[in-house]
Amino acid sequence: MSTPEDSKYAKSHEYVHFDEKEGIGTIGITDYAQKELGDVVFVELPQVGTQLEAGDELGSIESVKAVSELFSPVSGEVVEVNEALAEKPELVNTDSYGDGWMVRIKLSDPSEMDELLMNAEEYEEYIQTEAGH
Repeated sequence: MSTPEDSKYAKSHEYVHFDEKEGIGTIGITDYAQKELGDVVFVELPQVGTQLEAGDELGSIESVKAVSELFSPVSGEVVEVNEALAEKPELVNTDSYGDGWMVRIKLSDPSEMDELLMNAEEYEEYIQTEAGH
């Protein structure tokens, strides 16, 4: 799967798809991250109303290989969580950029999108470097 151009990416392998009109960022893990994790069996997410700062832990994801923390790439208030992941955590594996999203956040500072995150091309270069290719 190619890295969507319309999102921004964190070094911790979360993406943010930002709807400027709504001021809402949809956060999930990247396709690269879900492949590294393997089959996802459980996702723990914050409650609606949770205030997060960029870099805060927003939950955890458990796969057959490991449990990993999830981090918020941006600051804001959680306005929605993907309830479907409670019943079907494998959506993260099958559609990480679509039905496998995790939370939606009302950004408190939309400028963080450019200050803190990489575009698709930069992220692709980052994972190539990180993977040692």
